[in-house]
This record gives sequence, structure tokens and C-alpha cells, in this order.
Amino acid sequence: MSFNKMIIVGNLGRDPELRYTPQGTPVCSFTVATNEKRKDRAGEMQDVTTWFRVTLWGRQAETASQYLTKGRPVYIEGRLRLEEYTDKDGNKRQSLEVNASDIHFIGGRGDEHPSGAAKNSPAEQQPREVELSDDDIPF
Repeated sequence: MSFNKMIIVGNLGRDPELRYTPQGTPVCSFTVATNEKRKDRAGEMQDVTTWFRVTLWGRQAETASQYLTKGRPVYIEGRLRLEEYTDKDGNKRQSLEVNASDIHFIGGRGDEHPSGAAKNSPAEQQPREVELSDDDIPF
């Protein structure tokens, strides 16, 4: 048995891009950045940013494209993949891709859509707490 599940809590790096497959299925793509602090060799604290490309499908794709914007905090669950490609200069590159299965908008209850409708349903306002024990960590 194998298992691949990724949880990311970060901020959108750009506005979502919505498109449709030839069969009419909605697909939404955007980037999410996570940040952490690490000490460098000199002992100074440095911010380290990791970027993820995220893809959502179906109704969640349409909802994300409607309500998410660059800089907005978001909680994502999905499967992680390492994509390899060649850039325009002929250099081999790698990208972390997440095929999202679940998304939760993070924000205060007072966040309102310009139409006056609340951005988040109660289930989407905050990600659920995830408690881990030492037995949950695979290494």
C-alpha cells in the first residue's frame, strides 16, 4: 500500500487562473508559497520560501477562481508530484505540483464578497486542527 497526501497552509502567489477542458470540466491553477525560518551557517535567521503549483478541479475550481486573490491565505490538501521540464533557455527545471482534493479559505468572519455575500461558508472559514503524534510521522 502507498499513500501520498500533502497539506499546505500558505498564501497565494498570484490570482487563480480558471479554464475548462474540452469536455467542460473547470480547472483552476495558482501558486501557493509557504515560509519558514531557518538558521544559516552564520547562525542568522533566514526566511525560506517554498513555492507549490496547485491545480483544482470541478466546483472547487470555480469557487477558488471566484473568491481567491493573490496574497490570500489558504489551506490545501492534495497529492504531491514532482514535475520536470525544460525552460525557455534549455535548462532542466523541477516544480512541486499539488493536485488538490480539498481547499479551505482562511480569513475572518467579516470577509465579504463585493456582492455582499460572505466569502466562506462556516466549514471553510478556518482549517480544522490537525493533531499529530510521533506515531503519525513516517520517519
